[in-house]
Amino acid sequence: MRSMRNTADVIVVGAGVVGAACAYYATRAGLRVTVLDRGPVAGGTTGSGEGNLLVSDKEPGPELELALLSTQLWQELVGLLPSRIEYEPKGGLVVARDGAGMAALREFAAGQTKAGVTTHEVAGDRLHDLEPHLAPGLAGGFHYPQDAQVMPALAAAHLLRASGAEVRLGHEVTALLTGADGAVRGVRTSTEVLYAPNVVNAAGTWGGELARLAGAFLPVLPRRGFVLVTEPLPRVVRHKVYAADYVADVASDSAALQTSPVVEGTPAGPVLIGASRERVGFDRTLSVDAVSRLAAGASALFPVLAGVRVLRTYAGFRPYLPDHLPAIGADPRVPGLSHACGHEGAGIGLAPATGWLVAESLFGAQLPAYAGAFDPGRFDARR
Repeated sequence: MRSMRNTADVIVVGAGVVGAACAYYATRAGLRVTVLDRGPVAGGTTGSGEGNLLVSDKEPGPELELALLSTQLWQELVGLLPSRIEYEPKGGLVVARDGAGMAALREFAAGQTKAGVTTHEVAGDRLHDLEPHLAPGLAGGFHYPQDAQVMPALAAAHLLRASGAEVRLGHEVTALLTGADGAVRGVRTSTEVLYAPNVVNAAGTWGGELARLAGAFLPVLPRRGFVLVTEPLPRVVRHKVYAADYVADVASDSAALQTSPVVEGTPAGPVLIGASRERVGFDRTLSVDAVSRLAAGASALFPVLAGVRVLRTYAGFRPYLPDHLPAIGADPRVPGLSHACGHEGAGIGLAPATGWLVAESLFGAQLPAYAGAFDPGRFDARR
């Protein structure tokens, strides 16, 4: 006989911010949820992120629709979660070095504006009104007041606590249990068997491996990135500031190292410097080339940072899918299996909308039309 301790309505695999959001919206809908993770809360991609909640880097389409919904949901969640998550609606500033770059930004922003994003063009001679320490001579930029930031590990932890879900850490899922009809019945972990008619794959960069355990194909790959953390400073960077080529790097399919300067201050004082991207598997070896490029790019944008000490550098792995869109919702190949992974570097920003979509799909609700772009079955070679 199964004990109540080993049964739930939903098992969420992954205690990062996406898994926490799935648990939150599922419990809010009245479901009993157990969250499993082989490591600690936010021990994967979430704990290695900068906490960006962005609309500025997304072109019109399904991901931007998801980001706009998440922007609204984060604002609701801020009223429920402690201030320790360091939510800061500071806005973003995207800058161009020359006239050609500015023209490209203007065209990009025009499409976003039509899609519901708030954008403000900033002339080159007015950039210092927003960022006094920016390098001189930039052609201009666009201000995105909807961009925000949280401290990602704390946001995940407090969202998970607010969910009321049962959380079991140090439990690695080794098998998905299915019935004679192929539907999910639960999971086997390294220590026990847990039963539930619904399993949500929020395993981040390991989402492909979890899908494989169920006999489904999801080509999630890790995409490594480094972040530099400076010594605490007065607020020399007010917004999230990045160069226009960052958007192109996010959308690139290249496995080679790519860097574009992304600089932002934090309420605690340190400045965070990114962003690099490369596909090297799960290799955490420090890349001197990547770190040097990041430091040079940040100093070019903010010369004041040239003499600032970097206290530490850390690496993380973004869960990358080939079409740069996450897999969200029910898997058409395995009844009872849902996915919430493959967000690449946008998982923290997109987490609330992802959790909401997953919870809605568990009840068979009609989802927004754009959700079809995230169908996990799109990678099935038979379709």
